Amino acid sequence: MYFTKLTLYPVVFLIAGQEQEIDKEQKGLAKEGGRPFFEKGSLDCSKRPLTMAIGKNKRLTKSKKGSRKKAVDPFLKKEWYKLIAPSIFAQKDCGKTLITKTQGTKIASEYLKGRVVELSLADLNKNEALSYRKIKLCVEDVQGYNCLMNFHGMDMTRDKLCSLIRKKQSIIEANVDCRTTDGYIVRLFCIAFTKPQDNQIKATCYAQSAQSRAIRAKMVQIMSELGAKGDLKSLVKELISAPIGEQIAREASGVFPIKDCYIRKVKVLKKPKFDVTALMEWHNADEAQDVGQAVAPVVEETTLAGSGGRL
Repeated sequence: MYFTKLTLYPVVFLIAGQEQEIDKEQKGLAKEGGRPFFEKGSLDCSKRPLTMAIGKNKRLTKSKKGSRKKAVDPFLKKEWYKLIAPSIFAQKDCGKTLITKTQGTKIASEYLKGRVVELSLADLNKNEALSYRKIKLCVEDVQGYNCLMNFHGMDMTRDKLCSLIRKKQSIIEANVDCRTTDGYIVRLFCIAFTKPQDNQIKATCYAQSAQSRAIRAKMVQIMSELGAKGDLKSLVKELISAPIGEQIAREASGVFPIKDCYIRKVKVLKKPKFDVTALMEWHNADEAQDVGQAVAPVVEETTLAGSGGRL
């Protein structure tokens, strides 16, 4: 058996733009004073010292203890803010919201602005009969720990809407965009259902397409007048309190009798530039002021003048 002399040298190659020497332990090289420990051309590796390169693999030097960060309760970095509804609602303090505390350039109040909260009108006005109405309020400004909110939209609950839909009747829907006097662009959606006439024998009460168009035109006309005649505040008041659906049903009854007419949905499409004064009108205008009690008018006593000042 013949052996060929083999010359072993350290191998150098480039990784990520830097020269790195291949691990000596893996290639059977050990340095001592800058030269190989065994003679050139020798294959006897028994004299090679068993040492391990420290510093090549960074994970070897790390200790496992304390490497994982301690779990910190995230709620320690949070704080609560009050949600203040506009004064047109009976319940102004309507809830609380959570936000991370101000840290560096991340200011908590800036992250709160624009949050949309959905509330039940039954909770806001303390009237369970209005539980099918959902009101959306948007955080416009933050004062201290109070979030001042403004009207953002209105909707109807799904269970109420599903309870109105039945067989053997027609659904008539309409929507219109209108601009209020204070610069808000609002989209109103209306829904109504046909009903059978008095003493009707026929089981169905479907409206013809011409009748549906006529009723839809009435809806659009009434909603346009309602949205354009005042500001957003007066519009919201009428949507909450006044029975707009009954007015539409009454005026459209000449075309075809309808029932269950509601303003199904309201969307605020566009808002004017933010104004603190206008926002404070939503929160301060309807506050009760102590004007005192009515006082009876003072009646002057009439006396008859006599001689010598006597009566």
